[in-house]
Amino acid sequence: MQTLLPDGWKAPIGYANGIAAPAGARIVFIAGQVGWNAQQVFESEELLPQFGQALRNILAVLAEAGGRPEHICRMTAYCCDKPGYLAVRKQLGAVWREHMGTHYPAMSMIFVSDLLDHPGKIELEATAAVPAA
Repeated sequence: MQTLLPDGWKAPIGYANGIAAPAGARIVFIAGQVGWNAQQVFESEELLPQFGQALRNILAVLAEAGGRPEHICRMTAYCCDKPGYLAVRKQLGAVWREHMGTHYPAMSMIFVSDLLDHPGKIELEATAAVPAA
């Protein structure tokens, strides 16, 4: 994949402005994943552990398609706790690096009033381009 950064633009921190996927890659669309476990049980009502679990859920679905973290091209986060997000932003970065390393796809963070699955605080969805075998 190619990270896209137009000439003269300041490099973004924690995301890419754009990603170009290689021709022939298998495109994988991953539905919104919340911070519950495989049995759909929230083990925490706090944002930080929910983020880690939602990210692990994204990677588990991606692995079913033969993909790895570096194959994620785009991720959207929906969060219903902006003050909570800002309070743990640095720790969220550490959780990100634990699972994703230094790979940063094109990302959007959208703050919403609520999520369908209570007591969810964050939901992640992703698109990946898994290279042909």
